[in-house]
Amino acid sequence: MNIHSMLRIPISAFAVFLAVASSFAGDLNTPATSAAPPAVAVAGDKPRLKGALAPVLQSFLDQHIAPGVVVLVANKDGVLDLESTGLASLATKMPMCDDSVFWIASMSKSLTATALMMLVDEGKVSLDDPVEKFLPEFKGQQIGAGDDAHPDHPPAHPITVREIMNHTSGMVLASDKNLKRTQVLKDDVLEYAQRPLRQEPGTKSEYNNNGINTGGRIIEVVSGMSYANFMQTRLFDPLGMKDTTCWPNEEQAGRLARAARFTEDKKDLVEIAHDTNVKAEQILKFSGGVPVPEAVTRAMGFGIAFDYGKRYAMPAGGYFSTAHDLGRFCRMLLRGGELDGKRYLSENAVRTMSASQLGEVKIGPQESYGIGWSVKLTDEEGPRAGSFGHRGACRTAMWIDPKNGLALVILVERGDMPGDQQKVMYGGFMKAAVAKYGAATPAH
Repeated sequence: MNIHSMLRIPISAFAVFLAVASSFAGDLNTPATSAAPPAVAVAGDKPRLKGALAPVLQSFLDQHIAPGVVVLVANKDGVLDLESTGLASLATKMPMCDDSVFWIASMSKSLTATALMMLVDEGKVSLDDPVEKFLPEFKGQQIGAGDDAHPDHPPAHPITVREIMNHTSGMVLASDKNLKRTQVLKDDVLEYAQRPLRQEPGTKSEYNNNGINTGGRIIEVVSGMSYANFMQTRLFDPLGMKDTTCWPNEEQAGRLARAARFTEDKKDLVEIAHDTNVKAEQILKFSGGVPVPEAVTRAMGFGIAFDYGKRYAMPAGGYFSTAHDLGRFCRMLLRGGELDGKRYLSENAVRTMSASQLGEVKIGPQESYGIGWSVKLTDEEGPRAGSFGHRGACRTAMWIDPKNGLALVILVERGDMPGDQQKVMYGGFMKAAVAKYGAATPAH
C-alpha cells in the first residue's frame, strides 16, 4: 500500500462529508461549548482563545474516532481558535501538536485548482478551452467501444479544462489497473491521453484524479515551470505555507501524524505501519539515493520513495500540510482571494471556482462540484448554501463558509472511519465551531 494506491479508489469528492455534515443539526451528543468566553480574532495567525472546542475534541478520542486531532477556526481577520489533542502516534505516544503534519490527500485538488485559476485570471487559460489546446497529445481522443455494435467514435466535443477540473471529463480513471504510473507528470498525462474516454465529456460526474493531474500538467505547459515550482513560488511561499510539501524533510517527518485504523474487534484503534520489512538500503535504491525519512515510508509505504527520487508532486493528492498552512490558504479565499495585502486571485475567480460547474449533471440534492472544490447547494442544516470545501482520504477536511464568515479545518489520520463516526466528527466540530464563532451567532 502506498500514496498512489490509497488514492486509486474513486470516491465522491465530498459526498460523505456533506452527507454527514448536513445532519449535524440533530442530536450528536456532543458537549456544549457555550460557557466559554467569546473570542475576537487577532489579525494574523495566533488565536485569541484556545480551549473552547476542547470538550468536543475530547469526545472524538473517547469514542475511538481518532487517536488525535487538530482543528482551526478563522474569520477574515485572523485565527479564532487553534487546538490539538490526543496522540499523533499510537505506537510512540507522540502527542498531537498544533503544528503536526498531515497527509491531506485529495485536499490537494483544491490547491491545484487555485493555482490554475491564477492562470485563468491572467488570461492564459480559459475554462472552456479544449485540453488539446495546451496538450496536443489529447487530439483525436475517442470514446471507447462498449461492444461491437458501438465502435470507438469521437466525442461531441474535445474535453475542456472545466471538465477535467470538475470530474466530468470521462477520462480513464485512476483505478484502472492497466494504467502505467511513471512518477513523471508529463508521462503520466500522456498515458491518460492515449486511453479512450469512458463516456461523452460533460455528461456524468465521475471522481477522477487523472483529470486534476492533467490540470497540473497544463499549469506546467502554460507557466513554463514545473508544477511543484509553480505551486511553491506562486502560492505556498507568498502565503507562508512553510510546511506544505509532497516530500516532508526529516524535521517535518518528526511532526507527522500517523494513520490509525480499527482493531479487529472495532473497539479501539491501532497505528498503521506500512512496509516495515523494507530495508533502508532498498528505500535509497528506490529513491535514487535521495534520503527519505523513515517516518514517511512507514506512514505512506515505500512507493513514496520514487516520488522523492523524481521530485514528483501529484496534483490530485500528493500534499502534506498543517492547520496553520491550510488556515492561511482558506482565509485568503474567505477574503475573496487576498491576504495580508497581497492578491492571489480575483474575487470573480474565487466565485467561479467555488460555484457549481456541473450544469445539468447532478451529484446529489445538497452538493455539486466547482473547480477543484465541493460546493454546498442548499441551506438546509449543515454548512450554509454557497459554502465550499474538500476532504482527504484519511478524513482531513477544510471548509469555507462565507455566510457564517468562517474557515474551518479539521485534521486527523484515519483511513477506515465508518459513516456514523464521520457524522459525529465532522458534524460535532462544525456545529460547535459555527455556534461559537459564526457570524450568525447571537452575541453572548
